[in-house]
Amino acid sequence: MPLRRCFAVVFMSMIMGFGLGCNDTQWGLGLGQGFYEASVRTITVDQQGKGDFITIQSAIDSIPSNNDCWVLIYVRRGTYGEKVTIPPDKPYVALQGEGMKITTIVWEDHDDPEQSATFSSLADNFVARHISFRNSYNNYFGHNRNARTPAVAARVFGDKSSFYSCGFFGLQDTLWDVQGRHYFKSCFIEGAVDFIFGSGQSIYEKCKISVIAHNVQPVAVGFITAQARSSSTDPSAFIFKHCSVFGRGSAYLGRAWRAYSRVLFFNTFLSQVVHPQGWDAWGFTGHEGRITFAEYGCKGRGSNTSQRVKWKRKLNHDMVAKFISTSFIDKDGWLKWQMDQLFRSPPSHFTIP
Repeated sequence: MPLRRCFAVVFMSMIMGFGLGCNDTQWGLGLGQGFYEASVRTITVDQQGKGDFITIQSAIDSIPSNNDCWVLIYVRRGTYGEKVTIPPDKPYVALQGEGMKITTIVWEDHDDPEQSATFSSLADNFVARHISFRNSYNNYFGHNRNARTPAVAARVFGDKSSFYSCGFFGLQDTLWDVQGRHYFKSCFIEGAVDFIFGSGQSIYEKCKISVIAHNVQPVAVGFITAQARSSSTDPSAFIFKHCSVFGRGSAYLGRAWRAYSRVLFFNTFLSQVVHPQGWDAWGFTGHEGRITFAEYGCKGRGSNTSQRVKWKRKLNHDMVAKFISTSFIDKDGWLKWQMDQLFRSPPSHFTIP
């Protein structure tokens, strides 16, 4: 279905050094979702043919290369059986569903993390909201149909990417937080083995981490994170802030994918699903001094550290404060800029320390 004609006026001045502002003269839906109709071009995806496109990928394909204006792709409710990729030359894309439980992108692929991902975001300045990403190869809406193998639900390459109230569903390698600065707020992430992995510099705030390690046979033990910080100067880390960890089976909080792996759980509820030892050096046994695995102010049965590995890092208050501050990923203000561009006003729960 052809895209509705839309004329954009491009301002010649830079907005806060991030990109050009745009203004469309024709708007389709009046969605009432809080988006700036004066500066965001809207494309609608509807499986029933009542929008501009019936597939998400065709909507993305319609965006010109080197786009410098925010484009909102509004995805109406439904299960979209397609593999979706935002290429690196298409920044400033926002993907908006109608709810993580009612708008889902699902695909079934496995083995190669590069090509198996249901959703891939390769461009900078990407925002997703109220939508889910699922690899159904061994996570078919809660049921394990196939043997455990890498099967990525989403991979995030681009810098300055943020996700709000999104779902990520898989078993092994669910969310590939590949590289760049990322922010996840109020998301639901499910899996069993290394299901949050990569070398992203990321904050996960108020996210729900669902462990389904009971599907890992025969031992029913999994690993929540596999962080890939590769050197002492690598800025990457996974920071879990005010999250909750729960589920079935048993899972380590993380294992070191690279020599300088760095993960912090801060003020997080840890249920009995957390393995008493907590952490695993994996292939870096004997070099644990390079690894930064830490917990601070956590609660719940799984927060008892009496049986944790002896090399678990103890961070002082100042170091923890550095990691949990939004400035850890956002010294130049890109998060607030995205919110100001895409919303009439930042939600009350969104604050910049």
